[in-house]
Amino acid sequence: MDPNIFLTLGTGLKWVGLALLPLFALPLIALALPGLLDGAAKRLSALIDRLSGAALGAAMVSGLILLFAQLSVVVLRYAFGLSFTWLSEVVMYAFAAMFMLGAAGALRDGAHVRVDILRPRFGEAGRHWIELAGAYLFLFPICMRIITTSEAGLTRSWMLLEGSRESDGLPILFLFKTLVPALAVLLMAQGLSESLKAALRLTGALPPEPPEQLNVEGGGHGA
Repeated sequence: MDPNIFLTLGTGLKWVGLALLPLFALPLIALALPGLLDGAAKRLSALIDRLSGAALGAAMVSGLILLFAQLSVVVLRYAFGLSFTWLSEVVMYAFAAMFMLGAAGALRDGAHVRVDILRPRFGEAGRHWIELAGAYLFLFPICMRIITTSEAGLTRSWMLLEGSRESDGLPILFLFKTLVPALAVLLMAQGLSESLKAALRLTGALPPEPPEQLNVEGGGHGA
């Protein structure tokens, strides 16, 4: 296969990403100019939430694969004295996919463990401001850093269609490495959705968070 195909694809995806960057200004615009982009912001947030839900479904499937693969490893090794590299790699890849594909859905559902001690003491508006600040000061820059630092290695891996270094391993190491930028892209998208919701709630375009959502988040605080 011609390696230039992957270079062209990577360049195209990069330009698509650059073209989508202005979308990350939408929460600030919705906050500064209430009512101007409320409808578009709500539709975009709902679309991203559905995307994260689909990724979360894939993470659940990965969890089932992990369960059965790990069970097979244990039974084969201790009952029959057999060991297969490809099966051990299935366990590793499934675990990585479960975590990296499910992270955005967990952010959407408020399932991430929060360790801040100040956020619960603020009122509703204060929590939304913290959500916005956290996304723009921490989440987005970290995800961009992950994407940019993994770009060169991922391009090389796809050009080589890199596989396992073991003779009986899986020939899909390049797909495994793709999970890293996929994690960053999904988290950035969901961070945008959460920022849009925070901005819309601050302007009154969205109702306050349901009490059960606050209880879920509060349960993970380290205060």
